Amino acid sequence: MVTLNLDKIFNPKSIALIGASDEEGSVGNILMRNLTELGYKGKVYPVNIRKKEILGFEAYQTVDQLPKKVDLAIIAVPAKFVPETVEQCGKAGIIGIIIITAGFREIGSEGKAIEDKILQIKEKYNLRIIGPNCLGIIRPEINLNATFTRKTPKPGNIAFISQSGALGAAILDWATHENIGFSNFVSLGSMIDVAFGDLIDYFGTDPKVRSILMYVEGIADARKFMSAARHFARTKPIIVVKAGKFSERAKAAASHTGSLTGEDMIYDAAFKRAGMVRVDEVADLFNAAEVLGTQPLPKGPNLAIITNAGGLGVMATDALIAKSGKLAKLDQKTMETLDRILPDYWSRGNPIDVLGDAKADRYKAVIDACLNDENTDGLLII
Repeated sequence: MVTLNLDKIFNPKSIALIGASDEEGSVGNILMRNLTELGYKGKVYPVNIRKKEILGFEAYQTVDQLPKKVDLAIIAVPAKFVPETVEQCGKAGIIGIIIITAGFREIGSEGKAIEDKILQIKEKYNLRIIGPNCLGIIRPEINLNATFTRKTPKPGNIAFISQSGALGAAILDWATHENIGFSNFVSLGSMIDVAFGDLIDYFGTDPKVRSILMYVEGIADARKFMSAARHFARTKPIIVVKAGKFSERAKAAASHTGSLTGEDMIYDAAFKRAGMVRVDEVADLFNAAEVLGTQPLPKGPNLAIITNAGGLGVMATDALIAKSGKLAKLDQKTMETLDRILPDYWSRGNPIDVLGDAKADRYKAVIDACLNDENTDGLLII
């Protein structure tokens, strides 16, 4: 099961922060403040080899000194110490691990060798690892912010998964400003273990997750990804931005997280086959998040366009058809209602031109008529 033990990461009862710090502004300090000041109810144990106390909490020099076994370890120590730290976690029975630290395969062969050691330890103890080189995770519902960003969105029903920590941080800034909620925020980093397929499977079975948004640079396990996406895209919209369309951008992505992006046409075909919706720009991802976070999911692709400018209705139709949507065929009862409430020279079809002198009451009457039309799955109002 690809979701095995992921609850240790996303629903931890206790956390060890390895690399906790009282140095203002450091990653270890921000992580510690996020874990202890935002309302998370679980127990937090700071681990620091030199300190006996961090922010008023008793600190432990090593993992084996912890008074109790914990569910999740967050590692924020220099890369060369990470394999030893992961080994300590495995010996202590800590199954869930988030590695914040960077400096692995993305820097070359030396970093790749360290990463290989971590993988061997992971297999030895059957660990689940997010990262390395990641921002962390946020579960707003349980007030868990296990990242080094101070932004925490409100609870919602969108799961957002990003391969880029910086882009994830920008999404969090936007979500906070726009009052958009998330059920989960995950920065995957280099995906040494937990990858997109695991999280689609995990969030796909979570009744509180209504849709999944993803920023993708490369897919590590294509078979697992496709299996998960095809299963859940039927019931939960999966919206994806895929970076690295062209060879120059693909090289940039490889140097960023150590992930090869592959041929873009293959990805495009895979997304379509899986039933995912691919968008081109991060702005489109923002728009998708806003709609999915505030509106009910449409039952189908049939759209009624209501506008007071015929030209804009034509442009909207072009955009709709280009994205494989359909114009709703208004039923006869709706047409008769519109004949009664609109001037004689209205467009008599969809798009519905309510004409340039339309005031709010005319718009409302047309909207009500379309909402009662069983052939209409959604409305676009211009």
